[in-house]
Amino acid sequence: MKRSQPTYIKTFETGILRERKKTATEQLTNCHLCPRNCGVDRTSGETGICKTGQKAVVASYAPHFGEEAPLVGKNGSGTIFFTHCNLLCNFCQNYDISHKGQGMEVSKSHLARIMLELQQMGCHNINFVTPSHVIPQILAALEIAIEKGLNIPLVYNTSAYDRVESLKLLDEIIDIYMPDFKFWDSKVAEETCDAPDYPEKAKVAIREMYRQVGDLLIENGIATRGLLVRHLVMPNGLAGTNEIMKFLSNEISENTYVNIMPQYRPCGAVFNHKDLSRPISEREFKYANKIAKQSGIWRFD
Repeated sequence: MKRSQPTYIKTFETGILRERKKTATEQLTNCHLCPRNCGVDRTSGETGICKTGQKAVVASYAPHFGEEAPLVGKNGSGTIFFTHCNLLCNFCQNYDISHKGQGMEVSKSHLARIMLELQQMGCHNINFVTPSHVIPQILAALEIAIEKGLNIPLVYNTSAYDRVESLKLLDEIIDIYMPDFKFWDSKVAEETCDAPDYPEKAKVAIREMYRQVGDLLIENGIATRGLLVRHLVMPNGLAGTNEIMKFLSNEISENTYVNIMPQYRPCGAVFNHKDLSRPISEREFKYANKIAKQSGIWRFD
């Protein structure tokens, strides 16, 4: 069966991608790409919370076989790990990348070459990991990559701390949205990320993502378009799993494809935080799955 063509091909051919790239790039002079609203001029070397200037910084890229099954397939998901982050969870398992800035600046041409190299390796998609602060750079590189033959789905792998206005720039460009709905409680978000507005921003962002791409579509075992939501179970119920699953089922779709993740462990700067200083228990993970099913969710990774 012939694979569906990614929607960004038409968006490129009609000139819409070029317009979106121009709009996004202009925002770098007074950056409000994400909910932090730093307002810095990234084109002149200023940086805000994300510590990223005019160029994107890449920590690593490779076929990834630890992602969700419909992304991995036989040949892996072509992950590009962007350095820095706009949310900065204090328990981040990629602390060296997100907080300490491990990585290398890349030009738009270099980033395009990375995409094409991953495609040539046989990867089923290009998986942008932590992309919220580098949307302009991604769009600029994408324009080059499409001209040179890029034609596999694009995955927006995000914390969900995104502005709807920025997500709208990606409409008919991103094929698969993969947000992680992290916390329901604003106090937990404040303590862990200094972002008390995270729950509200995540809700409206996920609604916009679903509006654009709908439920996850899978062709021959491989995801081609749609929404896939991750949720990291945290100790002591801090993630608010029950409320998040009810939100997804009742306000997004009962058909939402969900990955409930058990891999939380103390990392980064949380070793002295009494509620976060231990891994989750098997009982906590089983309970999270149980309440997700009770909420009406039935598509699980």
